[in-house]
Amino acid sequence: MWGQADELPKVVGLACGSSHSVVLLQTGPSGSMVLSWGRGEDGQLGHGDAEDRQHPQAVFALINRGITQVACGAEYTVAVSGLDKQLYSWGWGDFGRLGTGDCRDVFIPYPLPAMAGKTVVSVACGDTHTLVATDAGELWSFGRNQNGQLGLGSIQDSLSPQLVAALQGKRVMRVACGAEHSCCVTDAGEVYCWGWGRYGNIGDGESQDRHVPTRAKGLEGVRVQQVACGWRHSIAVDDGGAMYTWGWGAYAQLMHGDRNDQYVPKRVEALRSHRVALVAGGWRHTLVADSEGRLFSAGWGKFGQCGLGSCEDVVTPRQVEALAGERVVLLESGWKHTLAVTASGKFYSWGRNVNGQLGNGSTQDTNLPVEVPALSRGSINLDAFTRDARPAVLHGVAPSDRYAVVPDSAPMDAEMAGAPLPAGAVPDANWQRM
Repeated sequence: MWGQADELPKVVGLACGSSHSVVLLQTGPSGSMVLSWGRGEDGQLGHGDAEDRQHPQAVFALINRGITQVACGAEYTVAVSGLDKQLYSWGWGDFGRLGTGDCRDVFIPYPLPAMAGKTVVSVACGDTHTLVATDAGELWSFGRNQNGQLGLGSIQDSLSPQLVAALQGKRVMRVACGAEHSCCVTDAGEVYCWGWGRYGNIGDGESQDRHVPTRAKGLEGVRVQQVACGWRHSIAVDDGGAMYTWGWGAYAQLMHGDRNDQYVPKRVEALRSHRVALVAGGWRHTLVADSEGRLFSAGWGKFGQCGLGSCEDVVTPRQVEALAGERVVLLESGWKHTLAVTASGKFYSWGRNVNGQLGNGSTQDTNLPVEVPALSRGSINLDAFTRDARPAVLHGVAPSDRYAVVPDSAPMDAEMAGAPLPAGAVPDANWQRM
């Protein structure tokens, strides 16, 4: 029966943008809720306005929509519905990063017609581009493409999802996005990267942009299971838990004990005795949890995002002692902040907090993990998350206008809250200059 200790509401997914945070909450045997908070200026929170939130709030349009995954770009968000077999996007829309067919900003989750009916197994967002892998092994991409990060063989932006033809014949299992580069891993454990390559983040030994997926060198004979990206660095973990990094290393984010760039994947020797289970790349820092749930970090520490109690850079991976004794099972990093969930269900956040992205009700940075009780299992109050959630009309705003739509106060059927408008339609709403 629902209500048993092991069935209490709990966080089962994390995502971080540049200054906002999103979690996926399991609310019951078949219930789900997407919560968001932090910076909301570009609609990335999905609440129908452009306001920041310092506390988590439910995204009304996605309550009990069967969401299975969430991901964040710099100022936008995507969510996967297994129930509807649909991909939703919202937030800043320039360069087509939302895949809606135009460049309008979207303030309410919008279902993408091009992805309707497809079962999504992995989704990732960069600064301005999005990758989607389906259960058929296909890779789709959309958004900005000035460095070839869409893998389409050109540098033309794409406003709608496009099939990455260069990987047909391969079965893509996992995807990852840096700021302007992309990586994926196939079912054969092969790693391909493409896009912006100046610091070696493609992993092919060169510093050139690649407009089509290019196999990373140095991983021959290694079967990779996970890929992740920081802003301009790349990460892979093989089936034995060995971790490899390459790309930009100026802040020691590659965990090799130096500040050198790395042009091909290199094993992280400092973690050789650990079986890596989770990885997360931030703007200039990296975090790792091993199979026992111990958390390690390295890189840029200016805002405390490494969680080590100081704001100094960390050149050699160090254990986050504040979480010693806890087992980290979920891990995600934004540009300058970090989120983690432990096996006991405790939710922690740390780092930059100027827009309230830590979710603790303040705007003060913290250089140590701080528990957020409102998101910790056993303390979760669903009513608190839905109290201010309201249905709102789906809408889009041209980026050049920088307007937010304030929905009419008239009540609306809840089932219509997530329904798409006809192409080009604009809702009957009040417009407010931001």
